[in-house]
Amino acid sequence: MKLIAAVDQNWAIGYKDGLLIHIPDDMKNFRRLTTGHTVVLGRKTLAGFPKGLPLSERRNIILSTKEDFTAGDATIVHSEQELFDLLKEIDSDDIFVIGGGTIYKMLEPYCDTAYITKIDYAYQADTFFPNLDEKDNWEVAETSEEQTCFSIEYYFTTYKNKAPKSLP
Repeated sequence: MKLIAAVDQNWAIGYKDGLLIHIPDDMKNFRRLTTGHTVVLGRKTLAGFPKGLPLSERRNIILSTKEDFTAGDATIVHSEQELFDLLKEIDSDDIFVIGGGTIYKMLEPYCDTAYITKIDYAYQADTFFPNLDEKDNWEVAETSEEQTCFSIEYYFTTYKNKAPKSLP
């Protein structure tokens, strides 16, 4: 499995159920990497999408504890174990974890690759991604040249997990 996120200097990813910033090239990179694959997300992350709809051209798996929750043609699971059981049926190279904070924290140990857009700025935030720089099992595999969007500098960074766990 793979993680994909944009983080600020403090590994923040969101504020008040929204992204910290919209960077067009980051969005293009996200679409390029995830299109044609399975994406795993929480209900609140889905609510932040345009019109609250699942992403097109991807299989959407949404974790929600609300038993009556539906979202177009997305697959809805209601517990961690139900999610793990479903993910075991899918080729792990086909799975991208796309948020939010609770989902990232839950699935990070099972992922082998993380595509992180590192934004050189600290935003006001209330949702965070696990700080991979502080984890012994994660290492930077590749970092792009500096990118800019107006006055914001950012880098596309790929991390590799040296010891991903197997799904329970």
